[in-house]
Amino acid sequence: MSHPQLLTPEEKLADAKKLLSLPRIVVICGSTRFMTEMNEADLRETKAEKIVVKPGCDMQSPHELWSDPAEAEALKVRLDDLHRAKIRLADEVLVVNVRLSSPSPHSRRVVPPVLRSASTALCHPQE
Repeated sequence: MSHPQLLTPEEKLADAKKLLSLPRIVVICGSTRFMTEMNEADLRETKAEKIVVKPGCDMQSPHELWSDPAEAEALKVRLDDLHRAKIRLADEVLVVNVRLSSPSPHSRRVVPPVLRSASTALCHPQE
């Protein structure tokens, strides 16, 4: 007698999305130096009837929430973890202005697993 194949967490999530009839979920990735371009990509993807998730904080811009350097570093770690969770949730990944020939250390940590689990597109803003 064969045993039923257990679903991975990723397969369970995909099944749940189908059962809920959710639109495709796209995560926008890239340097927060390009928040303007990410916001434009957000508009276009939303118009295409997709759920969009992206970085919610631009820590390169001054703000009281990350004015203390020690607190800012701890926040950055938590936000990086949150962004990786957004990537796991997504069906598609839109990378804004990442040069694949020399990706940042952060991109090297995040993008490779994504390439195995979601469709990926690159968007290079016009300069």
